[in-house]
Amino acid sequence: MHANQQSRGFTLIEVLVAIGVMALMAWMAWRGLDGMLRTQSSLQTRSDEVRTLQAGLAQWQTDLDQMAELAGTSSWDWDGKVLRLTRRSVEAPETSTGAQPSVQVVAWTWRNNPGRPGGGDWQRWQSGALTQRQNWQNAWALAQQWSQTPDDLTRAGQVQIHPLGGWQLFVHRGGSWTNPLSSDATTGGTAISGSAPDGVRLVLTLPPGAAGSGVLSMDWVRPTLSGAPP
Repeated sequence: MHANQQSRGFTLIEVLVAIGVMALMAWMAWRGLDGMLRTQSSLQTRSDEVRTLQAGLAQWQTDLDQMAELAGTSSWDWDGKVLRLTRRSVEAPETSTGAQPSVQVVAWTWRNNPGRPGGGDWQRWQSGALTQRQNWQNAWALAQQWSQTPDDLTRAGQVQIHPLGGWQLFVHRGGSWTNPLSSDATTGGTAISGSAPDGVRLVLTLPPGAAGSGVLSMDWVRPTLSGAPP
C-alpha cells in the first residue's frame, strides 16, 4: 500500500446525478413559490373586487338616505335607463355669511360595454354642491345628458362602480313592490317621479368574476317611513 495514494474524486456520472437532483429541487421550489404567488394574486383580486362592489352599494344606500325633498324640485326620477336623485350635499360652499346649505344631483345608470365582463358597467355621476335653483336645473338636465350621450364635461363627474350584466329597480308604494315604469306604480294617474318612494329594491346581475356571479338584491327603506317596513 502506497503512503501517498491519491484521494478518489467524483466521477462524471455522480456529478451529473447531483446536478440533476439540485435542478429537480429548484424546479419543485419554483413551482411551489409560483403557486403561492398565483393564489395570493387571486385572493387580492377577489378582495379588491368585493371591496369595490361593497363601496358602490354603500354609496347607493347613502345617496338614497340623503335624498332631499325640496319644494319645486324633483328628488327622484327613473326613466328605465338612469336614476336621478337630489340629495343633501356633504359639501358646504363658504360665502361671506358662512357655509350655505346645499344639494347635489346624482345619477346611476348601467352602460352597455361589450368589452366588459357581463357586457356593461354600473356607473355613478354627481354634480358639485348647488345652492341656486337654476344651477340645480342645469345639473338635473346634465345628468340626463350624461346617461344618453356622455361627453368630456359630463364624464368629469363619472365614477365606474362595477361590471354588470344588467340591473332592475322596483319601488315600494301603497303596500307592495312594483316596477316603477308600470301602470301599477302610479296613483290617480300621477307618476311617482318627483318624490321618493317608500322603498327601493335594487337587483344587480353580476357576471362571473372574482366577486362572484348571479343576482344580487338589496332593499332600501326610506328612513322617515313610519309604520311597518316594506
